Amino acid sequence: MTTPTLRPRRQIVGMSAILLPFTADGAVDWVGFRDHVARTAAAGLVPAVNMDTGYGNLIDPDTKERALAETAALLGGAEFVAGAFVKDQPGAAFDLPAYQRAIDQIQKHRGTPVIFQSFGLTGLTDVVPAYEAIARGCDRFIGFELGTQFAPFGRIYDLDAYAGLMGIKACVGAKHSSLHRQPEWDRLALRDRLRPDFLVLTGNDLAIDMVVYGSDYLLGLSTFAPDLFAKRDAMWAAGDPAFHELNDLLQYLGFFAFRPPVPAYKHSAAMFLKLRGWIGHDATHPQSPPRPDSDRAVLKDIAERLGAF
Repeated sequence: MTTPTLRPRRQIVGMSAILLPFTADGAVDWVGFRDHVARTAAAGLVPAVNMDTGYGNLIDPDTKERALAETAALLGGAEFVAGAFVKDQPGAAFDLPAYQRAIDQIQKHRGTPVIFQSFGLTGLTDVVPAYEAIARGCDRFIGFELGTQFAPFGRIYDLDAYAGLMGIKACVGAKHSSLHRQPEWDRLALRDRLRPDFLVLTGNDLAIDMVVYGSDYLLGLSTFAPDLFAKRDAMWAAGDPAFHELNDLLQYLGFFAFRPPVPAYKHSAAMFLKLRGWIGHDATHPQSPPRPDSDRAVLKDIAERLGAF
């Protein structure tokens, strides 16, 4: 078992998944989307579009294309990342051409692809050759392993496979979404030993303090409050003990929003952003599970507590 070590005053790399907001009539709220991309970048976090938080597995190709184009136009060459998702079925073969099309679409807009898993990819006994094949058609990419509580095609790789990912130069990091600390601590130890510049991007919305042990992040929770996540990160870099108070409140929000069914956190995010006055409606994609109306009172209380910061 890896024993974690605190890493005080480190500069944290923060990437924040962008919620794709909807209007009351079920259309995409592009004004709200653009505003949220802009405020995320202004806070100093890297916007991540067409991720799970942006319904990357549910939206159609035209919506994905517009999200990429809007983001690129807003950021004017500044860094962003985007989900490369391939939809398939259980038992499907690994579809490299489909991944290449998704990657090409993102790179056309000067974004960095985040390689979503698929049934075809995670069904392979050895996934490393598949990522090596992806690297041959990609300047740089971020890997992504996620637990099945997020998606049925998810898989958490063993450490040999993770080491294989780190051996691919074009793979600059990997998002880890098991929602467990120990496998992430193991990955940090492996990173420190094999490739210190590799980004271990926590996706653990139930343990957002993984940053104090050396993880960076690509989170859905940060879409609720990119401004406060950026402030929290700056507190850690400055050695400000208020980091812990703010982190605790943000974690309280994470525990509430990411309770089962986990995918319903996107409705929690929409509710929270509407409470903050950042979007006009808390509607979500029609295929995304909802939260009960009673959640609004709890989210309002959390928002008021966070207002102290």
